[in-house]
Amino acid sequence: MHPTRRSAPVETTSPGGGPGGGLSGDRVTCRHGRADDQPLRHAGLDRPLARPHGPDESRAVHVPVIGQCDARFEAVREEFVRNFAERGEVGAAVCVVVDGVTVVDLAGGWADPAVRLPWQLNTPVDFYSVGKAFLALLALQLVDAGQVALDDPIATVWPEFAASGKERVTLRHALCHRAGVPVIREPLTDEDLWDWDWDCMAGALAATAPWWEPGTRHAYHTNTYGHLIGEVVRRLSGQTCGRRLAALAGPLEADLYVGVPRAEQHRCAQVLFDAVGLLGALEASAFDNDAFEDGSPEEDARMELLSYCNPPGFSSMGVSNTAAWRSAEVPSTNGHGSARGVARLYAALLEPGRLISTDLLAEATSAQSTGYCPILHEDVTFGLGFKPTVLRRPFGPNPGSFGHFGTGGAVGFADPVGGVVFGYVMNHVIPRWQSTRNRSLIDALYRSL
Repeated sequence: MHPTRRSAPVETTSPGGGPGGGLSGDRVTCRHGRADDQPLRHAGLDRPLARPHGPDESRAVHVPVIGQCDARFEAVREEFVRNFAERGEVGAAVCVVVDGVTVVDLAGGWADPAVRLPWQLNTPVDFYSVGKAFLALLALQLVDAGQVALDDPIATVWPEFAASGKERVTLRHALCHRAGVPVIREPLTDEDLWDWDWDCMAGALAATAPWWEPGTRHAYHTNTYGHLIGEVVRRLSGQTCGRRLAALAGPLEADLYVGVPRAEQHRCAQVLFDAVGLLGALEASAFDNDAFEDGSPEEDARMELLSYCNPPGFSSMGVSNTAAWRSAEVPSTNGHGSARGVARLYAALLEPGRLISTDLLAEATSAQSTGYCPILHEDVTFGLGFKPTVLRRPFGPNPGSFGHFGTGGAVGFADPVGGVVFGYVMNHVIPRWQSTRNRSLIDALYRSL
């Protein structure tokens, strides 16, 4: 790899858009008749996303882009611009660090559906499962400190979790999605979702009977992962994962939150998420635990449905832009942050021993469980909270890369071989992790090295 060269940042002028830099010399002209997916709809609003030129969506939309980009990585900036012009991006940011030097730091588009609030370099947004890796890191730090071992039963630190045959579920099982509780069986409401404690989310999870014999298979713990790992962190440290993450992110000057403080919520971008069909699909029969044989296709389909919708807002559907959602701690799903924040944490992970010991990081980022996942409907490889790079969902061309995607395409990863760190966040949620938008940025990055 060639040494990184610093060049002058893109010239900027200030449009009064707030902190994080001014408007770059470019404004992207977009014609939103062409997009990555269907016309945008905002969660809870049965209307298309507003445009500044009125109802004629074929008219051009001028999108602000701010920040800086090393001349060597101009291809990344070009693809970032194209995401708005050709791929339906609404608001987004990307940050790239190479050999410890920030070489790309760009933000563009809009943080609101009315397209009035330009995205800033420090704009936080819900990045969904990108936060699972950060949550796992909090638990792994406690392993490093000798407070728990990977193969210790969770019940040794959370005795109530032993209920219903889960007494031998280990922290390793939980970190790589083999714990058997991707779903809470008891019907819950969103009022329960805002309450972590024993009588609500943590208690319901502890009481849940496993959906398979723990340790014998895996299924993506889409939403329960946050309370499963988070309660272990809370029991061991005496602090919620939101407080632990704040303490970790502060010295890194990283905008990362699980539970955004009310004073910071005005900076958050609004999520544009068309959650079609799922909220209306839950009926009482979905909670009939004797309806189907364990492991049958029908039972796996029931498990998948409930994993997203019990409680109804578990995946943020209908609540994503509310103060209650942003303030709550739902660590598998409602982590918020900026692209800069994501990149800065991964950059710290590449500094040997800074956040976690080298040997434990190597174990956490290697394959721990591989096989078909009935939630994701494909073969999946899980590490311990981090996902190792694989052909189906690569982070880059180099072996040893690790990170995590989030619903809609947000992603953070580190590539130890290339010395590369990448953070990308956005607010137009599309129904998949890997998209033409994040793929175009990653491919352009590696072409530039």
